[in-house]
Amino acid sequence: MTTTPKSFLAVLLAFVLLLGSCASSRPTTQPDLSSNNGTGVRKDGMSKTAKGGLFGAGGGAVVGGVLGGILGGGRGTAAGAILGAAVGGGAGALIGRKMDKQAAELQRDMANAKVERVGEGIKITFDSGILFDTNSSALRSTSQADISKLAATLQKYPDTNVLVQGHTDNTGTDAINQPLSENRAQSVATSLTAKDVASSRITTRGFGSTEPVADNSTAEGKQANRRVEVAIFANEKMKKAAEAGTL
Repeated sequence: MTTTPKSFLAVLLAFVLLLGSCASSRPTTQPDLSSNNGTGVRKDGMSKTAKGGLFGAGGGAVVGGVLGGILGGGRGTAAGAILGAAVGGGAGALIGRKMDKQAAELQRDMANAKVERVGEGIKITFDSGILFDTNSSALRSTSQADISKLAATLQKYPDTNVLVQGHTDNTGTDAINQPLSENRAQSVATSLTAKDVASSRITTRGFGSTEPVADNSTAEGKQANRRVEVAIFANEKMKKAAEAGTL
């Protein structure tokens, strides 16, 4: 019998839920992240903190890595990086609670970015049209306010890693799009470090046009594909504190 990607994902998710049935997390009141910056309504009533516990102690990193590969097309999108870094279990629930608070602050302060909670981390999406002029990797002066607010929040929560990824539409060639995406990601990273975010926390990567999120045959799709994604997830210090129950 041939196993389709969807059926495999269904089996994998069932396995995750089975692990999660053995985990417990106390109910908490979480901020409503459903109404700001186009993040959309959550698909169920579970908080992200509770979802952090669903991976189950010991299995979180493995399951998170597999899910990250599927959801990231096997090539490492921001969501995939976050899911792949998950620790799961009670530690994951504690990290999720910390990320809930940080995401709520980012949504409140960053009007021109889409802020989403993913697994045990945060994904931020900037439309490249807001950050850059066409074919340019120089940040517009009008974009500095949002970058400054992001930097302020990253300083407030220092125990995270930051992955900045650049993406383009498929206009032009890879010879142009690949370095443009890399340079745009680096421009955001450079701006963050200029605002006192430690460079050791930040990694950059450009994908050119290889990771579309919309149809490149339409103007709207091309606009959606021209973007910068930022993944925020726990560093080793935060993970150890969560595992020790001291986070």
